[in-house]
Amino acid sequence: MSAPPPWAQLLALPAEEAALGLLGSTLVVRDDDGAEVAVRLTEVEAYSGELDPGSHAYRGRTERTAPMFRPGGRLYVYFTYGMHWCSNIVCGEDGTASALLLRAGQIVRGLDVARARRPAAKSDRDLARGPARLAQALGLTGADSGLELTVGGRAELEVAEPVTPGQVRTGPRVGVTGPGGDGTVFPWRFWLDGEPTVSDYRPGVRRTRRGP
Repeated sequence: MSAPPPWAQLLALPAEEAALGLLGSTLVVRDDDGAEVAVRLTEVEAYSGELDPGSHAYRGRTERTAPMFRPGGRLYVYFTYGMHWCSNIVCGEDGTASALLLRAGQIVRGLDVARARRPAAKSDRDLARGPARLAQALGLTGADSGLELTVGGRAELEVAEPVTPGQVRTGPRVGVTGPGGDGTVFPWRFWLDGEPTVSDYRPGVRRTRRGP
């Protein structure tokens, strides 16, 4: 029997716990032609599926959200605002529909490839500063939704040592309010303090923007 991948234990955790553990880890995405981009994750949001009004899976399983209901350790990629792809890592047990939105990171390998994919970026810190930019820099699209993380495969997660509590900041998720749009927020956005790649915060307004 083969050994479980190094991220198996982390991505079996509930979303809020897995989000904390994901900070500082590196997601690597490879193309068929050998091009590789790796991003060190500096900002992540947690979504708890059918228990979470901010989640795409809140109203149940659909064809689009099906990857979220699978066991942790795969990608969920969705299209937003008719313009951008956003990437997530599924976590939790089979059927829980939990996912982690990858909001921002630092490109640590494949800078030239990321720059070519993100020619509008004003600086390297902006290459993956925001979920749409991060997905674009990695070259992820809807065709990757449901893709399993595998060692040496198209997508691989290099798990870092846990960051110290003093390095982590938490706050409400970007653009998300609580049930019924009553202003309730969930402090499920996690980021590394002092990281220049962390995206700007925008509060939720009236209607709930559904995340992963």
